[in-house]
Amino acid sequence: MSGPASVVALSRGQARRVALAAQGFADRPHARPTMRTLARTVERTGVLQIDSVNVLQRAHFMPLYSRMGPYDVDLLRRAAEEPPRRVVEYWAHVAAFMPVDLWPAMRFRMEAHRTRSVTEGGLAVTHRDLLDSLLAEIAARGPSTSRDLDDGLPREKVHWGWNWSETKRALEHLFFVGDLAVAGRNSAFERLYDLPERVLPASIAHAPALTAEEAARELVGRAARSHGVATDVCLADYYRLGLASTRAAIADLVESGDLVPARVEGWERPAYLHAEAARPRRVAARALLSPFDPVVWERQRAEHLFGFHYRIEIYVPEAKRRYGYYVLPFLLGDRIVGRVDLKADRAGRVLRVLGSYAEEDAPADTAAELAAELRRLAAWLGLDDVEVADRGDLAGPLAAEVGA
Repeated sequence: MSGPASVVALSRGQARRVALAAQGFADRPHARPTMRTLARTVERTGVLQIDSVNVLQRAHFMPLYSRMGPYDVDLLRRAAEEPPRRVVEYWAHVAAFMPVDLWPAMRFRMEAHRTRSVTEGGLAVTHRDLLDSLLAEIAARGPSTSRDLDDGLPREKVHWGWNWSETKRALEHLFFVGDLAVAGRNSAFERLYDLPERVLPASIAHAPALTAEEAARELVGRAARSHGVATDVCLADYYRLGLASTRAAIADLVESGDLVPARVEGWERPAYLHAEAARPRRVAARALLSPFDPVVWERQRAEHLFGFHYRIEIYVPEAKRRYGYYVLPFLLGDRIVGRVDLKADRAGRVLRVLGSYAEEDAPADTAAELAAELRRLAAWLGLDDVEVADRGDLAGPLAAEVGA
């Protein structure tokens, strides 16, 4: 155990580069990403948030593209569905893919769900027979969707959540408490539920659960590695932990030397630098970031690091949107220099840029670099062309570059 560490001072630019390097944006690019590339990338991000919106590309595919460049999306399917599985679904940040070895660290969350369901008279009490029958049927038939099981156990739909059936509610409960795991997704993006011992490696499925304190230390440590430098709020948000347990874990990690207290220019809250975080002088990134990318998902952090105010407007009425429905920040070097509202027109085989906007002090080459990135993205999505609408202050220069 080491003693208290002195405080490291970082400029805002240094903190940005630390954060981007921790997320993999300083890694050497690969001409043809492999499963090893994917595994290293997921180790950097820690989680890949899952979202069903498919106006451009599903959210979990995009952070991999942003870091690895064009890759075969079947890599992620294989990592999630074929032995030896590298990733598995769980509520790690929200619904997300996470490395399989995080399962034991999530068991405290599973048990908390189970206890709450019992003490609050939830499904564990009100639908015990249904839960048991579903477990027995899945044990007998193997990976199954809710619709598969609804066919065998016809039940009246109830107005709950997304109009889920009682079967779907029960399956999600069993998933939350760890009695079921996700073996994959079908072509309709529906979860295939199965027993954890048939999804996870035996060493993981049967590993002892971490205590809540051990899990917090593990998760905060991983969040710190993925962030590079972060406040307690950032570290708590990464795996959705409480602030009290996060701060206790931070104290332990500072004492052990894994975290170093830091002061970042312009940040009001104390920060913590991971002891092994790279501190590059330059980050030469060029990437479009999903709205669910870890670099920007904690919006206040994005403002502190990049001076970038960002809100997703999917649920905002169209007439009230400022930038558009599905807007991606554009990262160039170590700064976010613009944003674009994108739509993949698959029928027309066109990547449509519905709006394009430059940030204040965006460099002169922003339009040219963004045009190159849009062409690369279109090719990865299997689209033949890029078309730029005239909405936004960057639209004119970007259209000229795309058409050049």
